[in-house]
Amino acid sequence: MKSVIILGDGMSDHPVAALGGKTPLMAADKPNIDRIARDGCTGLFRTIPSGQPNGSAVANLSVLGYDPARTFQGRAVLEAASMGIELDPADVALRCNLICVEDGRIKNHSAGHISTEEAGHLIRDLPESHSSRPFRFAPGVSYRHLLVLHGGWASPDVRCAPPHDHVGEVAEDLLPAPLHARAGSTAAHLVELYRKAQPILARHPVNVARRRAGKDEANAIWPWSPGHRPEMRTLQQRFGIRGAVISAVDLVMGLGRYAGMEPIRVPGATGLEDTNYEGKARACLEALEDFDLVYVHVEATDEAGHARDLLQKIRCIEHLDRRLVAPVLEGIRTRGIEVTLAVLPDHPTPVELGSHANDPVPVAILAPGTEPDAVQAYDEEQVAGGALGMLEGDAFIRRVLKR
Repeated sequence: MKSVIILGDGMSDHPVAALGGKTPLMAADKPNIDRIARDGCTGLFRTIPSGQPNGSAVANLSVLGYDPARTFQGRAVLEAASMGIELDPADVALRCNLICVEDGRIKNHSAGHISTEEAGHLIRDLPESHSSRPFRFAPGVSYRHLLVLHGGWASPDVRCAPPHDHVGEVAEDLLPAPLHARAGSTAAHLVELYRKAQPILARHPVNVARRRAGKDEANAIWPWSPGHRPEMRTLQQRFGIRGAVISAVDLVMGLGRYAGMEPIRVPGATGLEDTNYEGKARACLEALEDFDLVYVHVEATDEAGHARDLLQKIRCIEHLDRRLVAPVLEGIRTRGIEVTLAVLPDHPTPVELGSHANDPVPVAILAPGTEPDAVQAYDEEQVAGGALGMLEGDAFIRRVLKR
C-alpha cells in the first residue's frame, strides 16, 4: 500500500469576525479536500505537544511520528541538512532571517519577501572576521538563512524570539538572552552580530535600491531557533518503508533528510501563493512509482496567515484543493493504484493573530476499504466529530501507514 500526505502549512485557523465566525477552511471552496473528508475518516491531531514551541519544526516532526521532546533541536539544524551543510556535534546552528525593522519595531519577518538573489548578496557581504569566536553565515532562500557557531564555545540555551510571532513589537525588547549563565557569551555574541550588521545592511547597494523602489528593506538580521544536530531513526528503520519529501522549505526538506526521505525539488516551488502546485502534483505521482510514502508540503497558507491576509489565505486553500489535491486524486484513479491519502495542516496560523497557534489540527484520511464516518466536509469544527477522534503521538502516521 502506498501513502501520500498533503500538508497545507498553517492552513487551519480560528473563527474570523470578517467571515461571520467562520474559519478560512469553512469559507473556502474546496470540493476535493471535502471529498476526502466525506469518503474517508476524520478527526483532530495534537501536533504541538504540551511544553513544545508553536512551530513547523515541532509540528512536522509530530506528523511523521517523531517525539519532539526527544528529537527537536530547533529548525535551523533541519534547514542546514537541506542545504547540505554538515554540522559537527558541537556546532550550534540558528535560523537567521533578514527582516525589516521600522521605527524600532519589527515590520515583517521576511524583508518584504526579498528575492533570493538580493538576499544572497546581503548575507555574503556580512563580515565574518570581526569576532574571535568562529562562526559563519550561509545563504539560503529569500529571507531564510543560517548562522552556524563553530568550535564548541556556543550554547543553544538562548531565548530567541521567532520574528514572525512578534511583528509590530519593539525589536530591542526581543534580542537574544541567556537561559542560564553558561549561555551568556552566546547571547552576547548574537546581540553583537545583530548590532554590527545594521549599518552594513543600511548602506548596502541592495537596500539602497529597495529604498528607492519603495520596498521594505532587509535592514536587520534576526537569529533564532538555536540547536545541535539531532539524532533520529529513519522511516526505513522505524517502519521498513522508503519515503520522499516535496517542499520549497528547507526546514521540511532537512527534516526529510534526517528521516531518510529522498528530497524532490520542484522547479517553480516558491513557498508563496505563486508556487508550482501542478508541478508538485506531478512530482508526487511520479514519486509513487518508487516510494512507499510521499510527503507533499505547501507553505503558501502559512505565509498568508503571517501576513494577516484573509483573502489570500482563502485563495491559497482553494489553489491547494484544485491545483494539487485534485490532480493527485485523478492521477491515483487513472493509474489504478491503491493509495492512502491524508490531508492536514501542521499547525494553525490564525490570520487575526499573524502567528502560530497550538490548537489541534483537522485531519482527513482516505484509505481503500475503510468505512467513512459521518463527516461531510473538512474544517476545524466538523472533523471534531469524526471517527479518528483526537490523535496524539505517532497515531497519525501509524494510521496512514496502517502500522
